[in-house]
Amino acid sequence: MDSFTIGIIGVIALIFMVFMGMRVFLAAALVGTLGLVSIIGWESGLGMAGTIPHSKSVSYTLSVLPMFILIGFLAFHAGITEALFDAGRKWLGWLPGGLAVATVVAATGFAAVSGASTATAAVFARTAIPDMLKYGYNRQLAAGVVAAGGTLATLIPPSAILVIYAIIVEQSVGALLVAGFLPGIVSALIYVLLIVGISMVRPEMGPPLKGFTWSQRVKSVPGTFPIIVVVAIIFTAMYEGWATPTEAGALGASVVFVMAMAKGMKLGTLRDALMETAKLTVMIFSIIWGVLVFVRFLGFAGLPDAFARWVVSLPFEPLYILIGILLFYAILGMFMDAIGMLLLTLPVVYPAVIGLGYDPIWFGIIVVKMAEICLITPPIGLNCFVVNGVRPDIPLNQVFKGVGPFFIADVATIAVLIAFPEIITWLPKMMNM
Repeated sequence: MDSFTIGIIGVIALIFMVFMGMRVFLAAALVGTLGLVSIIGWESGLGMAGTIPHSKSVSYTLSVLPMFILIGFLAFHAGITEALFDAGRKWLGWLPGGLAVATVVAATGFAAVSGASTATAAVFARTAIPDMLKYGYNRQLAAGVVAAGGTLATLIPPSAILVIYAIIVEQSVGALLVAGFLPGIVSALIYVLLIVGISMVRPEMGPPLKGFTWSQRVKSVPGTFPIIVVVAIIFTAMYEGWATPTEAGALGASVVFVMAMAKGMKLGTLRDALMETAKLTVMIFSIIWGVLVFVRFLGFAGLPDAFARWVVSLPFEPLYILIGILLFYAILGMFMDAIGMLLLTLPVVYPAVIGLGYDPIWFGIIVVKMAEICLITPPIGLNCFVVNGVRPDIPLNQVFKGVGPFFIADVATIAVLIAFPEIITWLPKMMNM
């Protein structure tokens, strides 16, 4: 049996295992190892599969992940998010759907120090939903805005998924993180316009909140300074080239740690933040290890090159092919988590997209935005499960109904980013690399 056929069988076997419920990292490692053994023999195949986890985990680039994850958990356990939401409520509550708008703005700010969408959704399910329900907001809208707002963490730096994309396709981590900033803001603005529009058409969905004085608004501003300072440090350090992403992440984590201790963080709370950081880091690294074994197998089987040649030879405009690829991601994302989906598909899809002439940084933001959409689509919709887990009084079907309008908003965002690629590419081109 030739190596290409073995590769096809391996892909089918992996898809079957994942759909049967096996963990992505286990399925990928198993298929990848057996595939390598089938192509290059027992000794070489097992040797290669055994060395990949160590050789990749000692990469300096990967060290940025625990730094960014630690920032988010320290900020959460230090109570910084409550101050951010309080300021948003007092400044924006007067708008139609003002509390929901404040949730999006606060989630955007927290996303800029978190990098984890599920953490962002969990935080605001505890912080924002009780307030929205208290003031008579529709339960579906309240749940939907929190689940959708959490997805902003996949684009706005520091984003763990953007780092993983950069590692897989061997692009600049700093350039990708900086490139995600403006698209993240655009996505948040489209969410805000959607909420205001819904609340204007149906005022009972999100009544405005009034009664705050200018004095109360001004007093709420200092509470937002910790996040503003951390965002400014991380973004400026990477944009100006003063620090690598890992160094910027370490600096940001140090600043948040000092702020958290100044706010009275106890040692038990610090231990919780460190343990949660370690657990999430191990989970992500396990997926990376397993999938990289599978990726090496695909390389020996020749599938990425063959797929790229086939895609480039198709008698269609590159834009139509790109839309087809994005639709493929939309369907696949209904059944897989975002990180596993990107790790499994990019080794094959990326060469084809670059062969069509698309910019790798631009495509990275587009495909990560697609992964963001998958976080709110059934039946997996991880952020929806997180919201339901924190607020079991809101049934899961109501959460999925609540994110429906935000799915449409995300499709509109993708269209905007395709029509105006400069939104993505402008900042990376201006960087001091």
